[in-house]
Amino acid sequence: MKISKRGRSRLRRFIFMMAMSLVANNPEFKAMHAYNVQVKKMKKMRSLMKLCGKLARILVGMARSREAYNPHKMMPNEQAA
Repeated sequence: MKISKRGRSRLRRFIFMMAMSLVANNPEFKAMHAYNVQVKKMKKMRSLMKLCGKLARILVGMARSREAYNPHKMMPNEQAA
């Protein structure tokens, strides 16, 4: 098994733990994970890694715009319906 050297390992670990918690407790992330696994036929871990990237982009966007979390901005149009 190859260990990733990209980025800060502790930060990557925290984002992964947040993504796992969001998949378990947040309806938007839960729906996206289910969509990735069932419709796109992704493996569960790959879906979690994709959601980690999405979470990181959301956090950066929230910090830059100084806005609170808005689930309507997060969900793509085809999944929000």
